[in-house]
Order: sequence, then C-alpha cells, then structure tokens
Amino acid sequence: MQKIVFLDRETLAPQITLKRPAFAHELVEYGRSAPDEVASRLQGASIVITNKVAISADVVAQVPTLRLVAVAATGTDVVDKAACAQRGIVVSNIRGYAVNTVPEHTFALMLALRRNLIAYRDDVLAGEWQKSGQFCFFNHAIRDLGGATLGIIGEGVLGQRVAEIAKAFGMKPKFAAHKGRGDMGPLYAPWDDVLATSDVITIHSPLTQATRGMLSSAEFRAMKKKPLIINTARGGLVDEAALVAALDEGLISGIGFDVLTTEPPAPDNALMRIANRPNVIVTPHVAWASDEAQQTLADQLMDNVAAFVAGHPVNVVS
Repeated sequence: MQKIVFLDRETLAPQITLKRPAFAHELVEYGRSAPDEVASRLQGASIVITNKVAISADVVAQVPTLRLVAVAATGTDVVDKAACAQRGIVVSNIRGYAVNTVPEHTFALMLALRRNLIAYRDDVLAGEWQKSGQFCFFNHAIRDLGGATLGIIGEGVLGQRVAEIAKAFGMKPKFAAHKGRGDMGPLYAPWDDVLATSDVITIHSPLTQATRGMLSSAEFRAMKKKPLIINTARGGLVDEAALVAALDEGLISGIGFDVLTTEPPAPDNALMRIANRPNVIVTPHVAWASDEAQQTLADQLMDNVAAFVAGHPVNVVS
C-alpha cells in the first residue's frame, strides 16, 4: 500500500482530473499546505506530490518513509534535491506539457503591449472614441511584430517554440548566449548584442543561483532599443525594483510579467505599484495554465508516480 499525499491540489484547476493509480494506494489531497503543516501531513507517506509547497531538508529528515517527490511542475527549486539525494529519494518533474500554453501567453503579452491594446481599451471605455469625431484615433503608438528583433533568453523547449512562432510573425529571433559566457556556438548571439539590438526580450530560463537577478540596472542600461521585457519563466530572474526604475527612466518601453519574485505579491511589490499603467501587464502566474496543458500535466504527473512504483522511474531530476 502506497500512501500518496498531494500537498497543494488547488494549484490545479478543479476541472482537471487526476488518474487514480492501478496499484494499491491511499491518496490524500490537501487544497494547500502551510510550511508548518508539511511534515505532519506527510507522516507515513511514501510519495508526496507538490507544486509550490517546499520540501526542505528539515521535512525530508522528519519523514523517514518518503521515497518519491513528484513535482507537479517543471521547475524543482521548491525541493532540497541534495537532501533527497542523500536519502535516496527520487525527485521527478513534468516536461513538455507547456509547449503551446506558455509561448501563446508570451505572444499575448507581446501583442497587447506592442499594439497598446490596454491603453486603447481604456480610452474606449472613457469615451475617447466618441470625442474623436471620426472612425479612429491615434492616442498611442502601434508597432508591428513583423521585422522586430526578438531576444530570447533560454534555449529550451519553450524558447525554441517561441522562436518558431516569432518567425511566423516575421520577427528576427536571437538566442542570447548565457550571461558571462563566450562563444557558445552558432545558435547563440552574444549576450551584450542581444541586449543592445532587441525590440522585445522574452525570458524562458530556469531559476538557479547563476540566473537569479540576471537582468538588473546594468542590463537595462545596455538596452539601446528600449525593448519590451516579457517574463513567463520565474520572477527571481529579474530585479523588480531595477525593472520599474528602468521603465520610469525610459530605458525600456513596457513590461509583460506573468511571474513575480514573491507569489502572491505583497501590496508594496514594485510591479504591483505600477500595474495599472497601460504599458504594464501583470498576470497571476497563469501562462502555463490552459485547460489542455493542465490536463496533460496531471496525466504525466500520475504516470510519473506509476512508473516509480513499477520500478522504472521517469523524468528523474538529478
């Protein structure tokens, strides 16, 4: 009998179904779990499912029965992988499920900002169309994606899919070489070149010690074309205070963020203070969350659990 505990079931939409495993099991689901509840809720569990609830070294030490941490996401920064490795606990994640939803959200943000859709919608609601006295008006600049240079930070599955869509729009995608790295091969343009020449910069990198805060004041000052900054990856990749300062100084032209450093954000978060501006769009970490993508994730999640119990774990994170 395997005891499976899902610590934060509410991070999947209620209409998403979980396949029940064929092996003997007890499945316990909690909508959400506070940090001080985790160890007690996992007592006797061999498998834990978590999306955003941290599995720390302290938790690992308090749950001797634990054998698998099944992360219901691609990013595994919520898990102390070193502590799990010391105990022989397998960590698995989800892969490839967001190949449509995240790039589509990326371009939704990009299009809305390049074409000033929020500003024009606000004007229509305020009666500006009627005041104009003609069939259209030009209160805000409208820029095409065709012909624009798209700097892509992160060359994984999502970055590659974004590049494909960009080409369909007639954009010129450039993959940025990793910050601080020299020649990385023909796929990459130099980091400084991407900063200097991009009309839009979109981020699709994992959050690691090396990538945390990769865009800050120095990088924004190197952006000669005042690009849009799009982030559907992780909030900690960008220094949020420096980002807002860059917008205020005119170093960048707009912000489309689906992720923030702390989620949900505090009321005094730098981006939340300017979220009502027409050239700022903040969405609540939902780029990944189309119904199709969530169901694919849920199915893969339970397949990961079944494969582990069958003795051939898949999607193992080293």
